[in-house]
Amino acid sequence: MTRPVINITEIDLQPRPAAMAATGPAAERFDARMGMIGPRIGAQKLGYNITEIPPGKRAFPFHNHRVNEEMFFILEGVGELRLGSARHPIRPGDFIACPPGGRETAHQIINTGEGVLKYLAVSTKITPEIAEYPDSDKFGVLAEFPAGAGEPPKVFRYVGREGNSVGYWEGE
Repeated sequence: MTRPVINITEIDLQPRPAAMAATGPAAERFDARMGMIGPRIGAQKLGYNITEIPPGKRAFPFHNHRVNEEMFFILEGVGELRLGSARHPIRPGDFIACPPGGRETAHQIINTGEGVLKYLAVSTKITPEIAEYPDSDKFGVLAEFPAGAGEPPKVFRYVGREGNSVGYWEGE
């Protein structure tokens, strides 16, 4: 059985894996270090992590989830929450709710301070998930399937734009 308790001092923040690291012009705006918690304590239906954002950066693009709900608790630093068309200042002790929905629920946390911005992120883990990215008019579909014996979980990820779709019968 996985140990069901972990102290925040035991969470090692790591740069994102290369596959998720921002490149090109996006690297000027996006950066984060993350420490995964959920798998370490045996979580099954919720994902948890600590995310740390350097000054002037964002961890993720402005996005909304059609299926999963997220909650953030600010641990350290100051910043700004973009939520729909509004902007809200955030500081330590603030809870942020990001329910599933359309573009009106799109959200992004931006570090506007001089030091790091650190928060606890909690999310449901319903799969498949559809995310939309209003700033770039993209969408993403993500599905995770349980692993077979001795295998890693299977992941399906597609990011595109609505006009790039192929017909159902194409190539059959």
